[in-house]
Amino acid sequence: MFELPHNPLFSVLDEEDLGRLWELSLTRTYPAEQWVTHYGASWPYLFLVEEGELIAVKESSEGRSLVVMVLEAGDVFWGIGFFKEGLGMPVALVANRRTKLRLWSRDRLQPFLLENGHFTWALSQLMVERMLRASQILEELAFQPVAGRLAHLLLEQQAAQGGETLTRDLTLDEMAARIGSTREMVCRQLYQLADQGVIQVKRTEIKIKDLPALQDAADVVKGGER
Repeated sequence: MFELPHNPLFSVLDEEDLGRLWELSLTRTYPAEQWVTHYGASWPYLFLVEEGELIAVKESSEGRSLVVMVLEAGDVFWGIGFFKEGLGMPVALVANRRTKLRLWSRDRLQPFLLENGHFTWALSQLMVERMLRASQILEELAFQPVAGRLAHLLLEQQAAQGGETLTRDLTLDEMAARIGSTREMVCRQLYQLADQGVIQVKRTEIKIKDLPALQDAADVVKGGER
């Protein structure tokens, strides 16, 4: 009838309740670069990413973008209007590649949440985790220089790809959006790290030559150029 998703949120439900939950859901598939919902929109859904990848984006009035979260297969997220009717989205959601979502509307899922306190409690814990991550992002933007944020991003890519050679699957603009900077600053900092012998920058890849030095750069929390 359904495949158990790889998310701890659903582990608190038995087979019968999972079946009821799935019956309340609907699915939507989005091609790469399609907007799922825009900033400020009323979007009262809870969702599970079944396939693909979404990015949560904030945009400034000057047109700069900040990717505040990347949601991959198995991740659960929500529109703010799911919990408080009438509130608009604080971020836009965009499919980073072909993405399939399983969605629950506020109206259909609310009775289930009221009946299943253990599931609601697990969802509340997930919300707290998201709030802590948002706090961490704010601290990084407020106190960590661009070089440190860029080093942290490279370490995240290294952990995801494995090995010392990273495929350049993000453009300079996308890297800038991930760390809250500009493409010019990202380019400058990449080549500063290269001049220091920390990395080697090529057209299609970045090679980490001094991992401890890159880790030290990621740990910097004060000073630097923004």
